[in-house]
Amino acid sequence: MLHWIWVLIVGGVIGLIAGAITRRGGSMGVISNIIAGLVGSSLGEAVLGDWGPQVAGMAIVPSIIGAVILVLIVSWIMGMINRRAA
Repeated sequence: MLHWIWVLIVGGVIGLIAGAITRRGGSMGVISNIIAGLVGSSLGEAVLGDWGPQVAGMAIVPSIIGAVILVLIVSWIMGMINRRAA
C-alpha cells in the first residue's frame, strides 16, 4: 500500500516538473499532474527504456521526457479544440 502512495507522489512530482518545463502546468491541477506523470512515465520508459536513476520504480529522466511530450501533445490538442469552439 505504501508503495502505491509513493508512486502517486513521484508521479505528481514528475507531472509538476513537466508542467514547469513546458510552462503549461499552471492550469493543471493535482490530479492532472499525477496522471501526466504516471502516463508520461509509462510512455517515456516504453520508448526510451529505463536508464538513469529510479525512484518508486520509475526511471526519472525518461519519465520526465515522456511527461513533457505528453503535456505538449495534450495542450496542443486542447488548444485546437478551444479554437474550434470559439
